[in-house]
Amino acid sequence: MIRITIKGLQEAQRATLQTIAAVKPSNGLGRAVQYMAIEAHRMAISFSHVDTGAMRASHVIDYTGPARYVIHLSESARNPRTGQRTSVYGPYEHERGASHAFYERTWRNGDQLASRALSYLRSLLP
Repeated sequence: MIRITIKGLQEAQRATLQTIAAVKPSNGLGRAVQYMAIEAHRMAISFSHVDTGAMRASHVIDYTGPARYVIHLSESARNPRTGQRTSVYGPYEHERGASHAFYERTWRNGDQLASRALSYLRSLLP
């Protein structure tokens, strides 16, 4: 008869469960994406040029599903001076390019945002 003793099985199971929880959209991964969306939202706001402040204030984040967010200009926000919706003139402002391209500039910082999210995820792993 051969006797075998397995050591560390409970620790390995615990580490596996911790890893699974970290990458679930409803747990760690979802929080990492949420933090990334919030930071991208702040970045888009900071990159928006200001005249009346209406467009800068109209950036919104919508939760569209597990670990999925969309940042866009609100359909209801209006410029107080002209009454025009920011979602109508915002794309024209963005298309002017260079420093006016608030979402493009945010997108170019995606590696930085993803790096922070990845650091958060790594902190959850065993």
